[in-house]
Amino acid sequence: MVIQIDSREKARAIKKIIEEFDRQAISHPISKLMVGDYMSYDNPRLIIDRKQNLSELCSNVCQDHLRFRRELLLARENEIQIVFLVEHGKGIKSLSDVIWWDNPRRFKRVRNPSGQWVDVETKAMQGETLYKILCTQERKYGCRFLFCDKNDTGREIIRILRDGL
Repeated sequence: MVIQIDSREKARAIKKIIEEFDRQAISHPISKLMVGDYMSYDNPRLIIDRKQNLSELCSNVCQDHLRFRRELLLARENEIQIVFLVEHGKGIKSLSDVIWWDNPRRFKRVRNPSGQWVDVETKAMQGETLYKILCTQERKYGCRFLFCDKNDTGREIIRILRDGL
């Protein structure tokens, strides 16, 4: 098996993934991919885009919405099945678990008029809203959202690209 890694992946962030590829004797050339981060030469129509956690994914679907949508459209136009593998851990094992996600940006600490620090709720997106958006993305663009612990990312990439969905 040969897994191509997108050249925009940061070497420090994927060190353990590459170690797993090496442990399983999987060749892993690095060059730019049209979409996503990982592709098997055996099935170039299945691509994995790795996200480090739900906060990054939330940022992608909110602040970077147009760029994220363009990538989904490009994948669909080229008949590519894109899988977003989110390294969140912490009890998030499936898309339905996202409903219970507590966004770490939900509260911020500010000083009140008397000088005391207090937590103030922000308008940051919560799990239930993110879940609805991700379900819509799956339905509309045919992508998939899968979840794993950071320690299992390399094995999950290999499993998904080898066995399919």
